[in-house]
Amino acid sequence: MGRLFGTDGVRGVANVDLTAELAMGLSVAAAHVLGDAGAFEGHRPVAVVGRDPRASGEFLEAAVIAGLASSGVDVVRVGVLPTPATAFLTGELNADFGVMLSASHNAMPDNGIKFFARGGQKLPDDVEDAIERSYHQYRAGEGEHWARPTGAEVGRVRDYDEGFDRYVQHLVSALPNRLDGLKVVIDGAHGAAARVSPEAFTRAGAEVVATIGAEPDGLNINDGVGSTHIDRLREAVVAAGADLGFAHDGDADRCLAVDAAGELVDGDQILAVLAIAMREAGTLRNNAVVGTVMSNLGFKLAMRREGIDLVQTAVGDRYVLESMKENGYALGGEQSGHVILLDHATTGDGTLTGLMLAARVAATKQPLAELATCMERLPQVLLNVKGVAKDRAGSDEGVRKAVAEAEAELGETGRVLLRPSGTEPVVRVMVEAADVAAAESVAERLAGCVRERLAI
Repeated sequence: MGRLFGTDGVRGVANVDLTAELAMGLSVAAAHVLGDAGAFEGHRPVAVVGRDPRASGEFLEAAVIAGLASSGVDVVRVGVLPTPATAFLTGELNADFGVMLSASHNAMPDNGIKFFARGGQKLPDDVEDAIERSYHQYRAGEGEHWARPTGAEVGRVRDYDEGFDRYVQHLVSALPNRLDGLKVVIDGAHGAAARVSPEAFTRAGAEVVATIGAEPDGLNINDGVGSTHIDRLREAVVAAGADLGFAHDGDADRCLAVDAAGELVDGDQILAVLAIAMREAGTLRNNAVVGTVMSNLGFKLAMRREGIDLVQTAVGDRYVLESMKENGYALGGEQSGHVILLDHATTGDGTLTGLMLAARVAATKQPLAELATCMERLPQVLLNVKGVAKDRAGSDEGVRKAVAEAEAELGETGRVLLRPSGTEPVVRVMVEAADVAAAESVAERLAGCVRERLAI
């Protein structure tokens, strides 16, 4: 059996891959791995449980709570809230750990389960591995040494309706200035941010002139709305005469923006704007921002021009977060809009990202389009070459020679990245260049070379 935990928890089609039995078993295992610290301190472990509005989240939440309470863990159920809200409340309520049910930007049939350690921190690989081992012992009947509590020792469950207000207050309090005078449109993806984001922007002083994806019914999450479907937001911002708009994903850990003309401002551009703002405010620790190897070259050139160091990691917000925590950085993220502001959140927070970007617009009195000119987004072409021996992508001499020739041809205003997929026999060929035609030409040539040299 392969590893259950992927790059962001355990995820799959609900009731097929992620069943009630799996959710309950993982929760029992997590109770014994993550709840032990609380038990040793002389008090019963406490877990915060949140979810996005997917229909499957209802039965999966019940399974998770049953697993936890049957293991002697008291449960604080916060209901439908963003992933970063569950992480925040785990720390705010001094819980031993947190559980979030969401499949983020995935389609409605999927769902996922992720765990947070004390303080709302993401789990390192070794702790996830310990939960997996514990789960397999539980399933195999090898956990007889786990005493099942009875009577007054079973876990109790309580709803925490104050979580919504407490989280929104936290978001607004993080802002350096108010948003008075700004007109915004918000796309909540029919997800966990549908209520939170409009409320936070309103309390911060902005006028929310229109909302999209603000009527979740359990079935429509991410369906034609949100950060993976930006066109409706573009149209709504222009139609409403708004200053800017924001799109979240299903669990609201991402944020993309559009300016008054409906032009996209992606995660790299948001990071660039925030990095400059934080440097001016003296909060950009170590004068650095963390991105990934997929960050647009224009972002790298912009940071170099601004005298800000860009630290690049492997693709994935967990690697960005690891680098930030290890080196004391305050800002990092990905092109997808997963932005981490570590002084205020333990994970990516889409609503917080949007609020901070709007605060910069309000403070400078410059339109978002003007602020975004701090970086030029270079054309980026990504091709997936299927059916090839991906493990030889970095060692094949012919491929390496073709890449070197392409890099020499593109010079300082271009870039080539060959990256084997982590889940399928695919090599991803990414090329950036000063113009689209050049990027497409080089990408096609390299894809052909990979296809020929690495054919299975």
